[in-house]
Amino acid sequence: MTFPWTLECSACVPIRTRAADGLPGVCESCGAPYLVRYAAPPKPAAKALLGERPWTIWRYLEWLPLAAGENPVTLGEGGTPLLAAPRLGARYGFEEIWIKEEGINPTGSFKARGLAAAVTRAVLGGARQFVVPTAGNAGVALAAYATRAGVPARVYAPATTPQTILAQIRGFGGDLVLLDGHIGDCGKAARAFAAETGAVDVSTLREPYRIEGKKTLGLELAEQLDWTLPDAIVYPTGGGTGLIGMWKAFQELRASGWVDGGLPRMYSVQATGCAPVIAAFESGVDRCTPWPNPRTVAAGLRVPGPLGDRLMLQALRESGGGAVAVSDEALTAAAREMQTVEGVDAAPEGGAAMAGAVELLRRGLIRRGERVVVFNTGAGWLYRA
Repeated sequence: MTFPWTLECSACVPIRTRAADGLPGVCESCGAPYLVRYAAPPKPAAKALLGERPWTIWRYLEWLPLAAGENPVTLGEGGTPLLAAPRLGARYGFEEIWIKEEGINPTGSFKARGLAAAVTRAVLGGARQFVVPTAGNAGVALAAYATRAGVPARVYAPATTPQTILAQIRGFGGDLVLLDGHIGDCGKAARAFAAETGAVDVSTLREPYRIEGKKTLGLELAEQLDWTLPDAIVYPTGGGTGLIGMWKAFQELRASGWVDGGLPRMYSVQATGCAPVIAAFESGVDRCTPWPNPRTVAAGLRVPGPLGDRLMLQALRESGGGAVAVSDEALTAAAREMQTVEGVDAAPEGGAAMAGAVELLRRGLIRRGERVVVFNTGAGWLYRA
């Protein structure tokens, strides 16, 4: 099959490309992530087709890596609400702040978007087994989507992962292996398992399609705002596929003529106990130094050495945005406020995004009258025993 997209190395100079057939991983030359590049962007007239389609990520068919005649592996992911937060806005001084509520996805988090796309393409490419390291939610999503596809999945998770999340992984049929240590240790185990068994490793950015699924965060946001974009996006950052995917989506939307004007400033929020992206951004370097002894109650932010560090830092700087770290106390309090003030059952990572937005406003990096979107990336109930 000839695909209407190719894969482009995100680091090689000159740019290295390869065909999209088979089961691609990282660049064979330098080990950097591949990015999907489409032969032609959808025409603005294609917007008219959206009204006939259900609110899942696959409504954006022309923007996604699905060839003619192919069917996705889906559980109805996407179509999450964009909620105004007027009481929190009034409390902290925002004139217009919104919460993108990802906790209502089929597996309780935004990970459903990326794993739906990754599993779809891998199964169509011939995958017979999957493996992933996880801080929690990616493992739940892979277990569910692999089961949906009828393919077994091995999941490596830190023993400190919240028990409800571990129960969800097991409940969806995942072959769960617990390890002492952090997600980096789980990543090593997952790569060894993949090398030994031929399982497809769907770790963050070790295959090119999770980004495409996460890209729908940006596509959906643009449509919900009537094909305009916010001034600032505040995003809790672990592995970074959502941040990278949205920045890719916004650039593609502008190039295709689907949106006009400037692009949002992208802000990364991490926990003070694990903040490699913030440290790199503030130091002016283009790669992260692995964070020693990462500690935070926000399991999804406990990523000490993200593979996508260079792409994240590039998005922050190209957009004119920035990065901020918040304490566990601040993110926990903010998640509780989102629940009790606005009725949003925020995960700790969502609390980090809200606490980060408040801090950015305090510093003057976000202005009172700007339109701000904060991402709650998962459901708070997953973190409660």
